[in-house]
Amino acid sequence: MLVGRSALETCLTASVLIVGGGPCGLMLANELGRRGVSAILVDEKPGTAFNPQANATQARSMEHYRRLGFADEIRREGLPADYPTDVAYFTRYTGYELARFQLPSSSRAGELVKGMSGSWSAAELPHRVSQKYVEAVLRRHAERLPGIRLSYGHRLISYVESGDGVIAEIECLDDNSRFQVRADFLVGADGPRSMVRQSLEIVYGGETGTQRDFMGGRMLAVYLRSPGFYASIPHAKAWMYNCFNGDRRAFMASVNGRDEFAFHTQLRPGEDEIAITINEAKAAFQRACDAPIDCEVLSFVTWTAGHALVANGMQRGRVFLGGDAAHLFTPTGGLGYNTAIEDAVNLGWKLASVVKGVSPAGLLDSYEVERRPVALRNTDYARRFADSLGLFAPAPDIEDATEAGDEARRTAGVYLEQHARAEFNIPGVTFGGRYDGSPIIVSDGSQPPPDAANVYVPSACPGGRAPHTWLEDGVSLYDLFGFEWTLLQFGEVMTSQASVVETIRAIGVDVKLVTLPKSLRDLYEADLALIRPDQIVAWRGSASQAGTIGRVLARALGHNASDGARLAS
Repeated sequence: MLVGRSALETCLTASVLIVGGGPCGLMLANELGRRGVSAILVDEKPGTAFNPQANATQARSMEHYRRLGFADEIRREGLPADYPTDVAYFTRYTGYELARFQLPSSSRAGELVKGMSGSWSAAELPHRVSQKYVEAVLRRHAERLPGIRLSYGHRLISYVESGDGVIAEIECLDDNSRFQVRADFLVGADGPRSMVRQSLEIVYGGETGTQRDFMGGRMLAVYLRSPGFYASIPHAKAWMYNCFNGDRRAFMASVNGRDEFAFHTQLRPGEDEIAITINEAKAAFQRACDAPIDCEVLSFVTWTAGHALVANGMQRGRVFLGGDAAHLFTPTGGLGYNTAIEDAVNLGWKLASVVKGVSPAGLLDSYEVERRPVALRNTDYARRFADSLGLFAPAPDIEDATEAGDEARRTAGVYLEQHARAEFNIPGVTFGGRYDGSPIIVSDGSQPPPDAANVYVPSACPGGRAPHTWLEDGVSLYDLFGFEWTLLQFGEVMTSQASVVETIRAIGVDVKLVTLPKSLRDLYEADLALIRPDQIVAWRGSASQAGTIGRVLARALGHNASDGARLAS
């Protein structure tokens, strides 16, 4: 249990110490707290993000927020409910519009999702919301959970790992006081310069330093307020404004749909990132507008695009890595933050299962086995999107009011519309990550569908996301799942449910039995399906295999074959 402060605050204890209070760390705190597992989170920042940072929440992350009960709260954040989430491309913001990929507003997404099928058969659709709002919601919900303590303005100084836990030294940045934290496990979600990763001597592998005309090299990020922007440009509103010309390429996301924007532009040769001033940041925005549109610079910072990096390991003993500490993306496709959320979801239920004594510590070895291949996959997709956008150069006359200019704009428009569909209509990336080969997935010998960015084929082949459907009463199938484990049966499959329930109870895990109409059996192509807490299919089988549920569940919980046979007997 979590121990409160003593007068001298010499030592605190918790099951998990989380270093880093961004999306990964906060999501992990929510996952643990919901399961009654104590955690202390420390972060050097004074609070959650001020800058917008990531601007797109994928449908899979929204499904996890739904599972935790606050997807609707997230969807109310950021843009107004009726604000279009179009991705639009211009020569400059007051210049020619080249292409537009239309996407629904938040309110329309809520209406449309129940009618979607095929690749977009989902409980939630994507939401365009800046990370600063998401972090605030995650923090509010984590703070309400018993046993969760969030300590912003604190940093990890050092830690020592032993056979029975971790002892860490923490410093309060306000008064430089120090105290110790004793924890069973430590999770480093402390960003790309992760002190935890460096302490483990784990390095990134992959591509870095990639140079492109855009989204490859040093970038300037400006968080600004411009109340007159919308009235100053002769185009319909969009969520993402891309600037495409030979002088100042940029992209800009609408933050609140009224007057705040996150503007990013590639620094040009000769622009000194160290010497950039507020006036120069303002001038970069106005150059992309091609008009002296007034703005207030709220903050600005430089960053580097061109990374596709994944740590060579994500675990050493009792210490784990997640989020940017484990993988670093160029932000095309919005994959970095969303991959971090799924790191936390995957690790959260496993830590809880071990802390509670339901699973052996060996279950935790599956975290790296499952998540690192997905990180490699996702960074590769992000790199491809960045190449598609950044290596496509504007024609010299694209801004000219000439026939040559018209043709240049037409050609660019065709390409950019195609690119937008490829980058922003990605159900395959969103839903198609899989854990094939994991020791806690029970394969049935079937082959998963091909992995493609823009097409997702729902499949109950063990190791992937559970296929979703909307039931006749308008309820999401996912809303019937238990918070922990779920056993789906299509029709009254199990003739001796009592014995199965007793077997499950002996293992000591919470499993919800959900009976669905036989008409839905084709969705899973099985009579029975075991769904993990992260909504991944762990196993599926026929009615004749009902008696093996105990052994299957034991394996999915990380017990070896002999343990599984003993627990199921």
